[in-house]
Amino acid sequence: MAEQDKQEPTAEEEEELIELIDDDGNIIKFRLLDVTEYKGEKYALLLAAEPNDEVADDEVAIFRYKEKEQMLEPIEDDALLEEVFEFYKNEDLGDED
Repeated sequence: MAEQDKQEPTAEEEEELIELIDDDGNIIKFRLLDVTEYKGEKYALLLAAEPNDEVADDEVAIFRYKEKEQMLEPIEDDALLEEVFEFYKNEDLGDED
């Protein structure tokens, strides 16, 4: 019974962890929240997997997802980030109806 109490991540949880390197060379671990398509492009929405100084616990980091290259591209346009996040929230709410 004690062995079942261990909180080791499952293989599925391990696959969802994404490690990104910030401008200072620090590794920041994220969990994939979702991938959404907006205006013909895919965007990955990420949550911090562990506490860090770069991303708040309740903050969503959004990156353009380049599927062919298997790459996440930073988005500098704050208006686009807001549009993608609003689209995601509305899309998510629509799924519950």
